[in-house]
Amino acid sequence: MSLFFPRSYGNPSGREHAAGGIGSALLVHGLLVALVVLGIGHADSVIDVARPLAVRMVEAVRPEEKKVLPPPPKVLPRQPQKTQPVPILASKTESATSNFVVPVQPPVPAALPAPAPAPVAVAAVEPLVEARFDADYLSNPKPPYPRASRQLAETGTVYLRVHVGPEGQALKVELKRSSGFPRLDQSALDTVAQWRFVPAKRGTLQVASWVVVPVVFSLS
Repeated sequence: MSLFFPRSYGNPSGREHAAGGIGSALLVHGLLVALVVLGIGHADSVIDVARPLAVRMVEAVRPEEKKVLPPPPKVLPRQPQKTQPVPILASKTESATSNFVVPVQPPVPAALPAPAPAPVAVAAVEPLVEARFDADYLSNPKPPYPRASRQLAETGTVYLRVHVGPEGQALKVELKRSSGFPRLDQSALDTVAQWRFVPAKRGTLQVASWVVVPVVFSLS
């Protein structure tokens, strides 16, 4: 490509020559820019033409199948409804002279009295015969009188509570009432614990029981 630049004829001065050179340079640059822009646009069009086309197979749209509708139901002619007769209420006078009679009911029988409970057989309880300690054949010794109590003239009665077994032995001896003197009380407790008793009886059966034994200490 040849570029043509205007020449200055005659004898131009140095300034005019410099101005002409600058203008020529600007013109050359402008042409180059235009060529580049045109070249880019042309390249894009070539690229677009060269691109492969995408082909897409589209199935033919089938026509919708017609739906077979059932035949409409037959409409039967409406029959006229029969009017129901309205019941007529009886007046008060008619109800008063009605032939309806309430039958007489039989009397309700009186409730039978509840049977009396059968008598419960109560076993006869035989009386208890208390145990004894004064039988002659028992030979129970008398409690000794402490010597110190004699010298001090200590007297009194000791009451002991004795639990007698079915065999007549003293199972337990307790002090029920004191004589007021410990020596006399202890002498009575030690002696009566060794005594023999006639056991209590209920009928012919010997049973255990409690009995009170008084022990008297006197100097007369």
